[in-house]
Amino acid sequence: MSDTTLYIKNMVCDRCRMAVANLLSGMGVRPLSVELGVVTVAGSLPPGLRAELSEALGRLGFELLGDPREQTVDRIRTAIIHLVHYRGGLPDVNLSAYLSARLGSDYSALSKLFSEVTGVTIERYFILQRVERVKELLFYGEKSLAEIALELNYSSAAYLSTQFKAVTGMTPSQFKASKGSGLRAIDDVGRGQQG
Repeated sequence: MSDTTLYIKNMVCDRCRMAVANLLSGMGVRPLSVELGVVTVAGSLPPGLRAELSEALGRLGFELLGDPREQTVDRIRTAIIHLVHYRGGLPDVNLSAYLSARLGSDYSALSKLFSEVTGVTIERYFILQRVERVKELLFYGEKSLAEIALELNYSSAAYLSTQFKAVTGMTPSQFKASKGSGLRAIDDVGRGQQG
């Protein structure tokens, strides 16, 4: 009997992985691996159990993806979130090469699919995630704007400020003074935005 790979939307952090692993175990499903957005379970899932799992995941804010196009788009989102929020900074990374290698697919095909499904370009989504990371770092106030610019591989603090204002409508200092009122959940970034 072959193993089953499940694609789960909105898995963006280690707590998400733990929540999904606990849910699966609680339902008597043995997870072999639980990664961000991709879970492999032992054996196959009967249709009734798959429907029950889908409903239980929904209650936790996740979504079991069946459409291969949605699965690929979610893998792109997850790869970008991982790059921006969990790699401990952004070394000089070529986004197209990173995504092509991570997903094992041609970047132009990935870019076209992402835009068709989401209405947002990959580049715009990447910018939105970077700005959200800047917001988090500003909110916690542990780093200067210059340090944040360096960590996130901006060419300068001035360029970071310009991009931040273009996306949020306020300067980093105005955002900081607002006490983080514009922070968003990272899995909500890019929803309802065009560009």
